[in-house]
Amino acid sequence: MTPPAATVPLSSARGRWIVLATVLGSTLSLLDGTVVTIALPDIGTELGADVSGLQWTVTGYTLTLAAFVLLGGSLGDRVGRRRIFVLGTIWFAVASVACGLAPNVEFLVVARVVQGIGAALVTPGSLAILSASIDPKDRGAAIGLWSGFGGIGSAVGPLLGGWLVEIAGWRSIFLLNVPLAVAVVVVALRHVPESQDPEASGRLDLPGAAVVALALAALTYGAIDGRWPIIAIGLVGMAVFVVVERRTAHPLVPPTLFSSRVFVAANVVTFAAYAALGGVFFLLLLQLQVALGYSALAAGTATLPITAALLLLSARAGALAGRIGPRLPMTVAPLVAAAGLVLMIRIGPGSTYLGAVLPAVVVFGVGLSLLVAPLTAAVIGAAPASHAGTASAVNNAVARTAQLLSVAAIPGIVGISGQLDPAQFSSGFRAAMLICAAMLALAGALAAVSIRTPRPAGRAPMHCDVSGPPVTDGR
Repeated sequence: MTPPAATVPLSSARGRWIVLATVLGSTLSLLDGTVVTIALPDIGTELGADVSGLQWTVTGYTLTLAAFVLLGGSLGDRVGRRRIFVLGTIWFAVASVACGLAPNVEFLVVARVVQGIGAALVTPGSLAILSASIDPKDRGAAIGLWSGFGGIGSAVGPLLGGWLVEIAGWRSIFLLNVPLAVAVVVVALRHVPESQDPEASGRLDLPGAAVVALALAALTYGAIDGRWPIIAIGLVGMAVFVVVERRTAHPLVPPTLFSSRVFVAANVVTFAAYAALGGVFFLLLLQLQVALGYSALAAGTATLPITAALLLLSARAGALAGRIGPRLPMTVAPLVAAAGLVLMIRIGPGSTYLGAVLPAVVVFGVGLSLLVAPLTAAVIGAAPASHAGTASAVNNAVARTAQLLSVAAIPGIVGISGQLDPAQFSSGFRAAMLICAAMLALAGALAAVSIRTPRPAGRAPMHCDVSGPPVTDGR
């Protein structure tokens, strides 16, 4: 097994190149989590896709990303983090070209599924490379830079996506990934040292990865089409996954992690909160375009206060959690975000931006920004130091699974189906916001009664990507 390469200081030229490579790599999957939703109305119009097709366009990507992100991390530890990072980037770029050339929605969905596998190889590698390559005394600053630039990517995403859709069409949002991917590969091959985990051993848990992927696929398909027998098969598949993980010598998810009551509780809170976020971000951008007649660019601009709040408050929320512990922020923040969703009920045909949209997105953004960093701190703080990376990866997978199932299930529950009809969509949107608000309130209540972690040592990591918590390797 190849030993880890010597670390380099952040102030060195090579250190800065390493940060650039990891930032650009994480930006690939981040942008596709924000810009695609903005393009959905145009995709639906050109490809003749109904709501189900648009749901699959989003969930197909999230499905394979959630299912294989743990496997991607394990592969990097065993065969080389840079190697898997570069392979995932190339895979992602090729799939992006297929998305951009899709002749119909079925082809697009398949390409998105393949694209999610590439993202699952890239996502865990970015922070793992930083942790393995940057000098320990500079590691916190490097992760701070990674998070900060990730936040900028979140801010640019809606604007860039809306602008590209308007001037070049929806296909351009996928083709944009190609030059970014080329830059990532060139910088990574020239400047990022190879590293592996010398303690990683044993076979990959391929059966576990296959079972969880099939189970999530069944749950997604069943939820989108309202097929309860398929949903039942998916639930049985998740139970089989638990059995497989308990019996294999090298599980994707070590069962010992779940001996911590706080770790389990924090992941339950994560599931409830991120299920709400998945529904909101999928439906809000559609509501602005379908019911209010916003252009793609205007819709992206309208939601910028959410990203601004994340950029301004996430680090402060992490510092607060470091002083008083995560329980209080995790209790109050979801309730504030839920209040923002209640305000979103007023967003409908004829409503104004200043009177209805802005107050709702500001309150929601403030609540969200107070939640993400303390939640991440609670998860990492509840796990043994030796399992910190796996714990954060599990939490990332839980968050993405919650978003996946939310986007799959909520539209059908509230009666949003068929073609995008403004009146039907608005009625369903209001009901969906109440459901999402209830899930956030549940997350706050669960945090109040179950989070009992001691105060984290030091400051929680800043994190501005609401598509999922950061994945670290715990070094």
